[in-house]
Amino acid sequence: MDQPEAIPFSRPFRAPGTLERLATVLDSDHAHGDGPFTRAASDRLISTIGGGEVLLTTSGTHALEMASRLIDLGPGDEVVLPSFTFSSAATAIATTGATPLFVDIDPATGNVDPDLVAEAVSPRTRAISVMHYGGMPVDMAAIGAIAAEAGGLPVIEDNAHGLGVQSPWGVLGRIGTFGVQSFHDTKNVHSGEGGALIINDERHRARAEIMREKGTDRSQFLRGAVDKYSWVDWGSSYLPSELNAAVLDAQLAVFDEIQASRHAVWARYAAELADWAGEVGASLMSPPGGVHAAHLFYVLLPTWRDQADLIASLARQRIVATFHYVPLDSSRAGRRFGRVLRPLARTEDFAHRIVRLPLWAGMTTGQVDRVIDAVRAWRPEEAEE
Repeated sequence: MDQPEAIPFSRPFRAPGTLERLATVLDSDHAHGDGPFTRAASDRLISTIGGGEVLLTTSGTHALEMASRLIDLGPGDEVVLPSFTFSSAATAIATTGATPLFVDIDPATGNVDPDLVAEAVSPRTRAISVMHYGGMPVDMAAIGAIAAEAGGLPVIEDNAHGLGVQSPWGVLGRIGTFGVQSFHDTKNVHSGEGGALIINDERHRARAEIMREKGTDRSQFLRGAVDKYSWVDWGSSYLPSELNAAVLDAQLAVFDEIQASRHAVWARYAAELADWAGEVGASLMSPPGGVHAAHLFYVLLPTWRDQADLIASLARQRIVATFHYVPLDSSRAGRRFGRVLRPLARTEDFAHRIVRLPLWAGMTTGQVDRVIDAVRAWRPEEAEE
């Protein structure tokens, strides 16, 4: 008997016009960065987020590193951030010699708990870093108030999951001192590998441009502002090639179509798994106010052992589902470079019960049917006894 086609967890979207854009780059004399497609993609991104200064980067990780360098973090400094996030958020801090101070989450969303951020702020705190998990907005009014009360702390807004989301406090990525986007091929919009630093405080614009160009004033030279360029500050090679920018430009040109497709899949999961969740004691992703990016859809299962069991059950049916972040405070590097005020029980529990289901633009009705049917057929071991 033939096996059913495998359903991957994620599939990079292929936008119309991608090959034509790549051919244009390859036929030109400009395949390195800051060419026509870098400008075009940056303009599209600015339009999507409603303003700001945008610098495309080689990854979201590099955008986070730039933010940490721009606020001059160093040994003895601390940055408050959630433990339930990607390692890049902490690595960007640790690479400066500063210490990540991990705090717990709101289990309703997986987002950092603002009350615990407030508790963690001390005279050593130099910044607050937040992530909008699944594109569900963190309470940025609360975070902003905490930052202001502490003397105007910079806020690094990791928006890798939430491109284009309108929150009650503004468009995600445009609220903090810096916004960070990722264009890794698992994201809603991608360039294979890529990212962007969104600068919402104009004071950082000139230095960020230098930092992205290996610490030189080359961008000013190309604009004719200086007669030659030289090394003027710390920097690295953060500038993506025109090939990456061409792919991103094609993706951003059809951003609304991508989002509509992803939201349709998300909505089917939410509607058609609700009864099953009630029967087995699971919780479905439930964004406050219904605001999210359709970046992911998750189920929180009743017990820790259920996580591996459901993932294995789906795998036997050639459906790839997965857990998510291993809490950073419990990781080897987290214990070495970071610290906590107390055990982060909510983060640990959330990480051990979450299962993310396949979701990408272009999933067929049949593929979504198979995932829903396979999930609804699963029951916890206790229910089977």
